[in-house]
Amino acid sequence: MSSFSFHLDATDGEARTGRIDTPRGTIRTPAFMPVGTAGTVKAMTTDTVKSTGADIVLGNTYHLMLRPGAEEVAALGGLHAFMNWDKPILTDSGGFQVWSLAKLRKMTEDGVTFQSHIDGSTHSLTPERSIEIQCLLGADIQMILDECTDYPATRDQAQSSMDLTARWAKRSRLAFEAQPHRKDGQALFGIVQGSTFTDLRLQHAEALVDIGFDGYAIGGLSVGEEQDAMLQTVEAVAPALPKQKPRYLMGVGTPEDLVEAVRRGIDMFDCVMPTRSGRHGQAFTRHGRVALKNARHAADPRPLDADSPCEASNLYSRAYLHHLYKSGEHLAAMLITWNNVAYYQWLMTQMRDAISEGRFEAFVSDFYAQREAGDIDPI
Repeated sequence: MSSFSFHLDATDGEARTGRIDTPRGTIRTPAFMPVGTAGTVKAMTTDTVKSTGADIVLGNTYHLMLRPGAEEVAALGGLHAFMNWDKPILTDSGGFQVWSLAKLRKMTEDGVTFQSHIDGSTHSLTPERSIEIQCLLGADIQMILDECTDYPATRDQAQSSMDLTARWAKRSRLAFEAQPHRKDGQALFGIVQGSTFTDLRLQHAEALVDIGFDGYAIGGLSVGEEQDAMLQTVEAVAPALPKQKPRYLMGVGTPEDLVEAVRRGIDMFDCVMPTRSGRHGQAFTRHGRVALKNARHAADPRPLDADSPCEASNLYSRAYLHHLYKSGEHLAAMLITWNNVAYYQWLMTQMRDAISEGRFEAFVSDFYAQREAGDIDPI
């Protein structure tokens, strides 16, 4: 029988490297999941995503439920066949959209009723329906339905939101076990909420561990709080999660966020930043961010990174990328996004290697030194 398992290969301080084995392949950790919200990593083909070294991508329950529909995707062979991706997929439960589309929804104990942002039609999402959709899509890693707590939140608001997520977690676990569309080797992760109140976070983590999940996520961060508050929360919560289970920080983040979260024991990440930034003319490199829309790049013959193995990074001049962006050419988004996702995967590889070799803190120092030095002389 195919199964889901996590193997911790090495640690360096709190930083960890390992592998998640699934029926569709191994995910090397720390891992960054490019976001394929609607069944596509925007401006990239699946072959290009694979070329960057990505082991897994993320899909979204809410968006795929609305268009084209979970049952429709299932009839076409599931999300893997639908998007031509044969490696693992993690699906977000829709909880983040429950938060981000607050003006379009009504929440009760049973679940969420909301209006589609596409056509205004009314839909219901419960813990049970979220699991059913994720199983119909065929996701290898599935998430419980949670309420992403507002920030800032009062303690009472955070407690109420956390308690609701805890009740939904139990229902999600039961629904996952009973779901007829579930396949061997699929996994379910719990999501720790509690805003920036450390004691609430630890209380919720303990409750989720008692229920028992295949992995544990820290949700409700990167929603407006300062980086220090996010990192303090991660530093408090990560050690309270089972050592032999993957730890996933949802919706994070910048390269600096990733390095600091790995430093605190996180194994998995997702974020729209590399793809969204690519569509807006911002490239990520070892030396920091490059705003290619700025006029200073119009006559710059250098590539983004001559030493990168990514063709988008080493073959095309900054002047050409600037020209494509200013001209409104679709190729601009494609090339800059490719560079960005490749950079994020390179960063993950460098961290895995550094942890394995016991030099993670030296890597962190070098990471910041390169970014501080930059690669463009000040004007």
